[in-house]
Amino acid sequence: MSVELNIDGLVGPTHNYAGLSFGNIASSGNKGAISNPKAAALQGLQKMRTLVNMGLPQAVMPPHARPLTYYLRGLGFNGTDSAVHESAWKANPALVANLMSASPMWTANAATVSPSIDTADGKVHLTAANLVAMPHRSIEAPQTERLLQAILPKAVIHPALPSNTVFGDEGAANHNRMSQSHGDKGLEIFVYGREALSDEPSTKFPGRQTLEASKAVGRLHGLDEAATLYLRQSAKAIDAGAFHNDVVCVTNGTVMFFHKDAFDDVAAMQNVVREKAKPLGFEPEFLMADIPLEDTIQSYLFNSQLLSLPNGKMGLILPKNVENTPSAKAFVDHCIAGNNPVSEAHYLDLKQSMQNGGGPACLRLRVPLTDEELKQVHSPMLMDEAKLQSLDEWVNKYYREALSRDDLGDPALMIECRTALDDLTQRLSLGSIYDFQMEGGAQ
Repeated sequence: MSVELNIDGLVGPTHNYAGLSFGNIASSGNKGAISNPKAAALQGLQKMRTLVNMGLPQAVMPPHARPLTYYLRGLGFNGTDSAVHESAWKANPALVANLMSASPMWTANAATVSPSIDTADGKVHLTAANLVAMPHRSIEAPQTERLLQAILPKAVIHPALPSNTVFGDEGAANHNRMSQSHGDKGLEIFVYGREALSDEPSTKFPGRQTLEASKAVGRLHGLDEAATLYLRQSAKAIDAGAFHNDVVCVTNGTVMFFHKDAFDDVAAMQNVVREKAKPLGFEPEFLMADIPLEDTIQSYLFNSQLLSLPNGKMGLILPKNVENTPSAKAFVDHCIAGNNPVSEAHYLDLKQSMQNGGGPACLRLRVPLTDEELKQVHSPMLMDEAKLQSLDEWVNKYYREALSRDDLGDPALMIECRTALDDLTQRLSLGSIYDFQMEGGAQ
């Protein structure tokens, strides 16, 4: 038997609205707003609790340490860690804002995942994303690799691809998988925004995922070319604010749930998916929405979790924005009432993440595992109600209820973050996993 483990990013103590992500409409639109890190983290934990209560495996990905003091030292700032932070803020607040981002909470960008049934060596493979398109995200890969290895000690964790725009890799946010079940060999679908070595710029916003990166990940994972597909995302979707494909498309099992403008030629896409799926023993089911693209971006209808339920049906985890957008809500109701596997929808309050452009699908990394592979997961990271309550208490103890951009320059925030992460690593039995722990703590 096989299951899908969802690894959700725990929102970090520096969650803020610095508006760092060009092409992300919500991030840009809320620039300068006051964030609530405590509410953000508790909302994320409640989403994890929802899956646990549905009987689904759920794990947590700890926040990254912020700021990366060693990065600032490499730029010529000296002294104690607090002095480095303070002097860097005085010299260049925008630089420090990038290094204080809580963006690792969106674990859909942490890595691309291939289950053991799909790979040549029969092992689970993950490639950490280099995220080179955005400076605040390009610093994540080393810590991500370390955390993934701690959570999945038996998996093959590949380091990020070369850090240049030819191999721009945004992780699972541009990767889909379809199969008869989680344990059956699947069709791995990589969605890219541009061909770096041949395209002229054709979009208002950058196509972050490249074809070159997608093909490199496929080779690293040892995927069967006959069961691998590379699809181009439409420029129309990218320019509307679909900076990752998971804003306009999500798959699970035999179902593809997507907007009609996610791909340029929908009929051709459906034909090639059917052709690739037939030898794998399943017929794809397409649930396509013909609603205004603007409603899709505002609601994050397709940035939902499409889950296989214990009863054999599928369920959707959606943000409240969908419930409050008539066209999106009507489409969900139509799907649930129709002759397809989707039987239920759950609308969750994820306002804090949504205001930065991250919905339910952004907050999780999907990892199909056999029952035996699930037993090999670092067990303290697997959530149950007692562990979720412990994390609720942790958040309530350490997190601020309000954070402005100016607060990011406060060295006390760095110390608060490190104190919190010291406690968290003990609760999750991780040992010293952060750079500051290995270097002797806060200064």
